[in-house]
Amino acid sequence: MVALLCKDNASTAITTPTTTTTTTTTTITTTPTISTTTTTTTTTAATSADAVKMTTFKSLFVDCLPFYKWHYQLFSRHKYELMVSQSVSEDDALINRKLPKELLLRIFSFLDVVTLCRCAQISKYWNVLALDGSNWQRVDLFDFQLAIEGPVVEHISKRCGGFLKSLSLRGCQSITDGALMKFSQQCRNIEELNLNNCKKITDLTCQSLGKYCVKLSRLNLSSCTEISNNSLKFLSEGCPNLEYLNISWSSQVTNDGVDALAKGCPKIKSFYSKGCHQITNDGIAPLAMSCSNLLTLNLNSCSHITDEGIQQISQNCHQLQVLCVSNCCLLTDTSLFSLAKGCLDMRTLEVASCSQFTDSGFQALARSCHMLERMDLEECVLITDATLASLAMNCPRLTVLSLSHCELVTDDGIRHLGTSACALEHLSVLELDNCPLITDASLEHLTGCQCLQRIELYDCQLITKPGIRRLKNHLPAIKVHAYFAPVTPPPSVGGGRQRYCRCCVIL
Repeated sequence: MVALLCKDNASTAITTPTTTTTTTTTTITTTPTISTTTTTTTTTAATSADAVKMTTFKSLFVDCLPFYKWHYQLFSRHKYELMVSQSVSEDDALINRKLPKELLLRIFSFLDVVTLCRCAQISKYWNVLALDGSNWQRVDLFDFQLAIEGPVVEHISKRCGGFLKSLSLRGCQSITDGALMKFSQQCRNIEELNLNNCKKITDLTCQSLGKYCVKLSRLNLSSCTEISNNSLKFLSEGCPNLEYLNISWSSQVTNDGVDALAKGCPKIKSFYSKGCHQITNDGIAPLAMSCSNLLTLNLNSCSHITDEGIQQISQNCHQLQVLCVSNCCLLTDTSLFSLAKGCLDMRTLEVASCSQFTDSGFQALARSCHMLERMDLEECVLITDATLASLAMNCPRLTVLSLSHCELVTDDGIRHLGTSACALEHLSVLELDNCPLITDASLEHLTGCQCLQRIELYDCQLITKPGIRRLKNHLPAIKVHAYFAPVTPPPSVGGGRQRYCRCCVIL
């Protein structure tokens, strides 16, 4: 320890300021006295003695110099800190006098969590105001997900209490039922709760939410794999105001849970059950009949859903605007026909990998649903240019269109699209990757699409670099995502239609 302190004189001096000061004073006061006394001796002796004394004085002065420096630095630093402290105190006092408590609280209400915590360190007065529960009505802890554990949530619950209306614990995988049970008891006015990817929570959390949080309207339980039908039953019994629920990838949830939820929460407008493989038509039917105000429905990868389930939706949910049934491979054109009759306000339709859909279904849909803005038709392998012609003619608001792996689409279909009202005014994203019949002519047809921001051309073997350069000359801001493959003869497979090689050289 001593060796460490001796590495720096300043550090040593700071540790023993009393001893240093005493030594310095003694040296300065005794040196002149010795010099004065020796002047009464003979000249030779005086000269010799004076030389010795001067040498001693210089040595002592050099030894004391660091202590003088330390005293000066200490005084300067203390004076500076005192001035800064006084200045900050004066500024605080001025602000506190000019701005009433109510106005400061209003200003703090616009700050994020980090800034509020910094303000709380300014002064005791600001600490009280910054940590006031009214400033913590909306808390998002996603940026701190790795550090958030149960005690943090409990502390926030205790401090915010009834003020807290929205809390996001997205990605906080250390959170358990215990912390959330205390949270639900203390924050009973909570309206929005995001528990996405909180993998340790179970039905106990939903039981507590159903018991205490009657005002809950939005709940995200996506990737909470431990919840079951019991969670939906608890919510149906205690959260009648629920409007948004996401239970994606909750593999234990079945039709019984959805049935109970629909009966107890008829106000639901958005329901996400992506990857819930056990949900079938028997679960969709009560949801459609009880929750007729549905606006958004995501059934992605609910692979047992058939046309019967979609018919129930179209017959009861006439306000539906967003529907995702990607990877529901059992669906046919019958589903599209029913949507065309019952869901005229459709804005977004995602049907990727629904390989049984044909031009007839999409033509019927386009003739009825003129408000369509986003369509994902990836791997709808049976559609042709006829679908694009119908969309171009009837859907003037189309903004995002994916035709990836639609191998029957040609330049003629893109010509219809490129000259349509939607292309000229709205189309911003067009995905054409793995469309082997598309050539540079399609890019020429798109040069008038002034809103086009991004185009995907991966594995389009007939697209060339000069063609892309010409497109970028007309649309300088466009982002073109492409790589180029050597053209290879498409071999015939089993006497059926020809397939195109996917062996690509990335440049």
